Formats: sequence, structure tokens, C-alpha cells
Amino acid sequence: MFTSFSTALSALGAHTTAVDVVGNNLANLNTPGYKSSVVVFSDLVTQSLGAGLGETQVGFGVARPVTIRQFSQGAIQASSGPLDVAIQGDGFLVVKDPVTNAVLYTRGGNLQVNKMGQLVTATGFRLQGWNESNGILDTTQPVTDVIVPVGSLRAPAPTRNVSFDLNLDASATAGPPPATFSTSIEVFDSLGGSHTISVRFEKTANPGEWSYSMIFPDSDLLSPPFTPVTGTLQFDPQGRLTSPTVSDPMPQMTVTGLANGAADLGITWQLFNGTAPRLTQFSQPSAVAANSQDGHPAAQLIRVGIGDGGRVLAQYSNGEQVAVGQLAMASVRNPESMIAVGNSNFQLSARSALPAIGLPGTGGRGQIIGGAVEFSTVDIAREFTNLIVLQRGYQANARVVTAVDEISQETINLKR
Repeated sequence: MFTSFSTALSALGAHTTAVDVVGNNLANLNTPGYKSSVVVFSDLVTQSLGAGLGETQVGFGVARPVTIRQFSQGAIQASSGPLDVAIQGDGFLVVKDPVTNAVLYTRGGNLQVNKMGQLVTATGFRLQGWNESNGILDTTQPVTDVIVPVGSLRAPAPTRNVSFDLNLDASATAGPPPATFSTSIEVFDSLGGSHTISVRFEKTANPGEWSYSMIFPDSDLLSPPFTPVTGTLQFDPQGRLTSPTVSDPMPQMTVTGLANGAADLGITWQLFNGTAPRLTQFSQPSAVAANSQDGHPAAQLIRVGIGDGGRVLAQYSNGEQVAVGQLAMASVRNPESMIAVGNSNFQLSARSALPAIGLPGTGGRGQIIGGAVEFSTVDIAREFTNLIVLQRGYQANARVVTAVDEISQETINLKR
């Protein structure tokens, strides 16, 4: 009978722990990325009474409850924060403690930039990933702190290649006067200076043949005039470019002695897209469908955001958008074995499998969604139900203590 005291007391302690877990879940109802915990009860070993082989068994109460964190998917909600991210699927963001430099893992996606330009969580833990270096984002290297280029000036890049997707009118004649067509494109030098290249086409007397002339403005040169780059284009009866061929040298324009002191320009006119000619000759008005060049002027950083897939995107004043970083993700085979260390972070325990760090969407890792946050997985209705059940369990076991105490008093009174 007196075992009932310890049995009931173990139940009171277990239910108290369970109520604490429910209270913690409810406290983190609005914590982004929070994963709720459940309590698992288990009985203590029983004692057998009498000479029989277990016909009469009495338990010793309930063991200390085990808490298990459930890493189910939380609801994903759009966010107005340009740096906010949410994880859809398995995996964690990799962060470092700003004090101890320890590697931790989180699903909290409210991100911001600290005074050092590092991408950090809302509580200051540094995000790990890869950064652009010399125009290359190499994700095969070890992860490091993700740096956001806040307030940076993007250096200019001189134009190396230009192209025109255009049609020359097959019904044009050599005149007199000969049919002509002109187009132009803006290019940039090593200082980011802007120049306009003009290309003039003129129909020749030969069937399917056009001459061209590439012109650079004399006003941009220290010693004008500029000698135009000239040549001819030949089309077959189907309107396809036959000369130059894809294996021939492409037209080259070399510009020396720029007035603003920039380096000499060497520009190649790319007549082919792979092996497909960019120029045609059909019986339609001469017109440009598209043009492109690979240079850009110096530009100010306007804004930084994180897109889908965890790419850190920088947008510049010249309209260019560049991936300057990439967030890393870690996959852990048994995430329920990880230990919560506060600030929505987890650390590995002795029972945890080694994490596999890589790109989102690979190796079983989930996807990173930009401009969103993952809500807590706490179900308020379920937690209140659990709270009522645990309260009733506590009250029942407290009643057992009271009953056993009364029985004990009756037993003591038998000697009187």
C-alpha cells in the first residue's frame, strides 16, 4: 500500500513536466520555424507478489517522461521582408554562434544584415553559405559567412561582344540609290563610359549580298576619324546566311585612343547564336528583333533580397541583377535527436547523425522559398486538449495521495 505514495508522486512529477512542455509550446505559438514537442510516458518496472510467476504484478509508477520534438512542416506565409526565407521540406539553415563560433542549425527564417555586412538571423547568428568572388559563385568550396554587399559600387565591365537579331529585306534593290538599313547599340568602355556603335547595311548588285559598315563616333576619340569596319554578307535563296560561316572569323572592331582615357576597346560582332545565324534575308521590311552586348557601366547597389533556392540577389541601378551569395542547407537523418539551445537553434547530440551540407533541393534537402517565413507547428486546439487531460491526470494522482494518507491513518488507528 505504501508504494502508492511513490507511485502517485512519480505521476505528479511526470504530469508537471508534461504541463511545462505544453506551456512552452503555447509560449512559442508565434515563433517562426518553431517545432512543437510531445511528451511520451512510460511505466516503471513492476514487482511480482506471491509465489506465482507474475500472476500478481504491481507497478512502481511512471518514469521520467521523454520529450520528442516533431519536425513536421509548418505553414508557409508570404512575408514583406526581402531577406526572409522559409524551408519547405527537410533540412536546416546552417548558422554560427557570434560568441563561441559553434555551428548550429535553425529553421527560423527572419534574416537581416548586421553592421559587418553579414547575413544573420533575428538573434544575431551568422548564416553560412557561399559568396561571389571575381564574378564566380563556387558552391564546391567550404561554407563561410554570407556577406551582403550593402552600399557597394559595382565596377564597370567593358563590352567584348555585340549581336543583332535582324532581317534584311530580300525585296530591296541596289538602286540607284541602293537600299540601306541602319541600327545602333550602346557599348561601354573600361571606365563605364558609354559609346554608340552604328552598323549600316547597303544592298549590293549581287543577288543576296549586302555590305556592312561598323562605325564608332569620332567625338569619343582623341585622334579622329575612326576607320569603319567593313565587309559583306551573303544569303542563299532560302534567306539563310552563308557567308561568313560559323567557322570564319567574326567581324572585329578595335578602338584605340578613347578621349576619356579608358583602355582600348576590342569588340566582336557575333553573327551566330551557337550554329544558328542571327541574320536572315526574307521579303519583309528590314528590322531588328533583338540586340545584346555584354558590358555594363558602374552601378550603385539598390537593394538586396533572397530568391527561391536561397540565392542572395543584388539589384543595381543599371538594372542588372547579380547572385552575390548562396545559402547552405544541412540535412540530418534523425533531427529529433538534436538539442534545442534557444534562439530557435539546434545543436547536434551524441545520438545525432553527421549533417550533410549542400545546396537546397539536392541530396534530400528541402527547398528555400524567398520572401516567406515558416510558422510554428504548434496546434493551439491540440495543446489545450492536452492541457485539460494532463490537469485531470494530476488531480487524479493527487487524489491517490490523499486516499493513501487516509488509509494509512486508519491502519495506524487499528492499534488503539
